[in-house]
Amino acid sequence: MFGIIGIVIVFVMVFGGYILAGGKLGPIMKSLPFEMMMIGGAATGAFVISNDSHDIKHTLGDIAKVFKGSKWHKQDYQDLLCLLFELVRMSRQNAVGLEEHIEGPENSDIFTKYPKILADKAAVELICDTLRSASLNYDDPIQVEEILEKRLDSQLHHNAHSGHALQSMADALPALGIVAAVLGVIKTMGSIDQPPEILGKMIGGALVGTFLGVFLAYAFIGPFASRVSGVVEQDHQFYKIIREVLVANLHNHAINLCIEVGRQNAPSGMRPSFNDLDEALKGLKQGLQAAA
Repeated sequence: MFGIIGIVIVFVMVFGGYILAGGKLGPIMKSLPFEMMMIGGAATGAFVISNDSHDIKHTLGDIAKVFKGSKWHKQDYQDLLCLLFELVRMSRQNAVGLEEHIEGPENSDIFTKYPKILADKAAVELICDTLRSASLNYDDPIQVEEILEKRLDSQLHHNAHSGHALQSMADALPALGIVAAVLGVIKTMGSIDQPPEILGKMIGGALVGTFLGVFLAYAFIGPFASRVSGVVEQDHQFYKIIREVLVANLHNHAINLCIEVGRQNAPSGMRPSFNDLDEALKGLKQGLQAAA
């Protein structure tokens, strides 16, 4: 929603101010299709050259983050902590029974309570792989934390590519605008024998290229890159909570303390309150006791 509002503000302020200052849209609209073809086409071509097919699809898909925002919301963080609470509790009370949940999470009555988390392959694999390692007596907290840190760094590096790719395009657009403007000047110089009014229009059309390159870079693609990178960083906190809770579990801290460590590491705007999480955990405990 805010992405759309921002786009509207950009257009209204830039072109509204231009018109109020006495500018005419005619020269811009006349040159726009050709300048957009040169600048946009060159930027797209450069983007294709510098990325493989997987990265292109990934970047195009991540543009939606500009408008949708973070994948994970406050309730999702609470659900994650509840899921981890159940799994950690079972790992201590019934390690053998835990195996069926981590080997087949899609059929687990624990994981299926949280369908959004279950649908996220990265989160499920991170949880199951870590718990599986602990069940195999690979439970040195320091080593596990180092392994998880490297795994999460690799995941973040991969997910951050979209933001870097868009920023590279934004950095190139002003220069591509100059290229289009130079071509317009070359065209103008080829018609130097024309009357001043015609030459003025041709020079104005050439300058549209410079304007368009700078406008697209700093009003759209650059902010898009920044927003995508910010959302990726925020979403990454979701996976870091998994690491914090499971490593705390390996240190044999009390289960509630492990969960509180995770809660404290949630982004401030997404962090469930202590009371809300406590009520949710109490409900889980009552349900588990009733089932037993």
